[in-house]
Amino acid sequence: MTFFRVGINPLRRLSTSRWALHTVYFAHLALTEKESGRFRSQEKAMRPALDLAGAETERYRVWLDRWSVELGPDGKTHRLRATTPEFGLSLDLVSRKPPVIHGQGGVSRKAAGVGRASHYYSLTRMEGRGTVSIGKEKWEVGARAWMDHEFGSNQLAAEQSGWDWFSLQLENGREWMLYILRRRDGSREPVSSGTVVFPDGRWEHVRLSEFQVEPTGVWTSPRTRARYPAGWVIRSRRHGMELRLTPVAADQELRSRTMGGVTYWEGAVTVAGTDGGGPVRGEGYVELTGYTGPPPGVGSAPQPR
Repeated sequence: MTFFRVGINPLRRLSTSRWALHTVYFAHLALTEKESGRFRSQEKAMRPALDLAGAETERYRVWLDRWSVELGPDGKTHRLRATTPEFGLSLDLVSRKPPVIHGQGGVSRKAAGVGRASHYYSLTRMEGRGTVSIGKEKWEVGARAWMDHEFGSNQLAAEQSGWDWFSLQLENGREWMLYILRRRDGSREPVSSGTVVFPDGRWEHVRLSEFQVEPTGVWTSPRTRARYPAGWVIRSRRHGMELRLTPVAADQELRSRTMGGVTYWEGAVTVAGTDGGGPVRGEGYVELTGYTGPPPGVGSAPQPR
């Protein structure tokens, strides 16, 4: 089993010249092999000049060179393409549930005060088929995916240091998205929250007071010396949920050369425990920022998953 993560993010600067560096598109591609624990990643940064990269406004299509994601002519199929000399993928995916809008009233709060929020929606259960390649080998695969789209104009507040973000797909048909924003004084941002998605597609906002996240271990990066949580127990008494998350590989640290040297941990986890009062297993993705160097701002948060 393999886990892919693809993220595409634009960075815009105002300019009157069509040739000026007013927009830069960033993308990264990551692959975790469950059996071997091998983790691979690649990244791109391109300007839209000469149509090398871009994002259409009249339909869903974003591309950087030969990396792209778009909605097919049927209005249902999401086409994801990305290749590197070392590995790549080509997937056609269809969402099995309607879009989930996170936050209250369509606003995902990130801190107290005006403007400290984002708009954030997800397709939490996508399925499809395609191919995965590693080196000269290629396999036909079935795929399950999660797509995030988060956008806003703010960055982290001055008193915040980073976030821990969790997306979980469970075999009972539920999904969970939870995030905890960390403050520099060691406390948790009170507006941190999440969403539980039910098998029929309904969703419900979850306040920070309704769930707990406890790290069960620590992993120290041999390259950056950053100390990341490694394994978690997540509980929500209200929803009859207690899940243990285990990283598929300890080292899933991303060290970006194109995004100003931002370094963070983002990778695949396996899930086991109880949910809705019954036993369950599943898979997920976890993103940890701010454990070394400056974390990316909310407006440029990576989006795959």
